[in-house]
Amino acid sequence: MSIEVYFAGPKKVNAKLNGFTVETDQPVRAGGEESAPTPFALFLSSLATCAGIFVKGFCDQRGLPTQDVRLSLDYAIDPETKNVGKFLIKIFIPSHFPEKYDAALIQSASLCTVKRHLNPAIENEIIVVRN
Repeated sequence: MSIEVYFAGPKKVNAKLNGFTVETDQPVRAGGEESAPTPFALFLSSLATCAGIFVKGFCDQRGLPTQDVRLSLDYAIDPETKNVGKFLIKIFIPSHFPEKYDAALIQSASLCTVKRHLNPAIENEIIVVRN
């Protein structure tokens, strides 16, 4: 796969890949127009959605409904390195979701390809939260 990057405005940097255009921009305070997510926000989104596709696949394989399942991603910056030091992914499931699948959901989310490419020094935590 080849990704082509081009400049589309004062701080807009876009990418074309596989027939799609991924748009990015910077906040107004950084000279952008805030018309699209920042590249870092897209990176974070790719981690969260990657975990999500593995959770969705797990549920689909077992015929488990996913309409009330969702994920969130939070992160903490390491004060020394100024880089991400920890990611926390929460898998929200309804209270009636079979409890026997909690550990397997966590395992499924941890198989995320994006996560596997992260620096091993970054702490990753995945938890299940019942609504």
